[in-house]
Amino acid sequence: MKILVLNCGSSSLKYQLIDMENEEVLASGKYERIGEKEAFITHKVKGQKIKIDNPAYNHTEAIDFALKQLTNPEYKVINSLDEITAVGHRLVHGGEKITKSVVIDESVIEVLKECSDLAPLHNPACILGIEACRNVMPNKPMVGVFDTAFHQSIPKERYIYPIPYEYYEKYGVRKYGFHGTSHMFVSQRLAEIENKPIEDLKIVTCHLGQGSSICAIQGGKSVDTSMGLTPLGGIPMVTRSGDLDPSILLYLMKKENISAEEMENILNKKSGVQAISGLVPDFREIEIAANKGEERAVIALDSFKYAIASYIAKYAVAMNGIDYIIFTGGIGENQVNIRKGICEQLKFMGVEIDEKANEVRSEEKLISKAESKVKIYVIPTNEELMIAKETKKLCNI
Repeated sequence: MKILVLNCGSSSLKYQLIDMENEEVLASGKYERIGEKEAFITHKVKGQKIKIDNPAYNHTEAIDFALKQLTNPEYKVINSLDEITAVGHRLVHGGEKITKSVVIDESVIEVLKECSDLAPLHNPACILGIEACRNVMPNKPMVGVFDTAFHQSIPKERYIYPIPYEYYEKYGVRKYGFHGTSHMFVSQRLAEIENKPIEDLKIVTCHLGQGSSICAIQGGKSVDTSMGLTPLGGIPMVTRSGDLDPSILLYLMKKENISAEEMENILNKKSGVQAISGLVPDFREIEIAANKGEERAVIALDSFKYAIASYIAKYAVAMNGIDYIIFTGGIGENQVNIRKGICEQLKFMGVEIDEKANEVRSEEKLISKAESKVKIYVIPTNEELMIAKETKKLCNI
């Protein structure tokens, strides 16, 4: 049984074909610059990395060409598309109407359309991906796994905002949270590693990457998370501001005569750790500069680590304690000093990181000392496998 996992961006397409008999990735790839003559695909299979320049002016063309790579005689992994049992889509925003993974039908597409204002860069692309699959592989069962669904278990007093209630009733303005598939995967994987029922565990998962979010998971359910109405809220990220005093926006918009659209661009693409450091939006470069003693780079990383440690401490309140902390995502899995800096600020909670064990990158490992009151793990995320598992489950394969 083979499941195709798709993650559609506005001008990109990521895909994996997974054999669910052994959870092996048979092939994967990324199509970039969809909609342009310069579009290209990078296809990975059997240790090979194949780059092909191929114009794709829409997602149907991109998916059609990507699928042809799976059956390409030179490096094929299947003989025909009939071998693909189902398709799992990574979907972003399902609002309050979708609280779990679902088989995709017209009602799901309507919800995606309704929530497009809340995820304008993601939901329209998700719809294009679904429609493209229908064109290329008609009647193939499809499942949608939503970033927001995992967080629908958050209590209302934690997701409601202290603004006029009518905005929640009229427009659905509330905390939704994101990276749900990643938080779900690493927390479930932890339970497997520890051989304990997830229902008995209190876990804080730190998905740290270009976008970053922290999640409190109690009994296998999200009970709070750092991102809010959009993926802009929470901790400062590489180019995103995270939480701010809202008066800052009003003040700057008046002072600089900035429109709402311009401010949105500033907050999403010109803020965060990069803005404080004044350097390129690359965490590795910022850390190199900080190690050289460049003041703004040091401040930027200290701000990042402090914000994460503060959220972890906050979630000790949310769950009346913490059993485990998990680091995942590109930064969480690879930045040794970031993990160390965060954990050192949590010593008052009995958090003790083992510096030698912490010298690990992109590898599943326990990195806390034996005497630590909270166990610390690095667990590489695998959202595609989580989507494939959910697809398998819902399609009763």
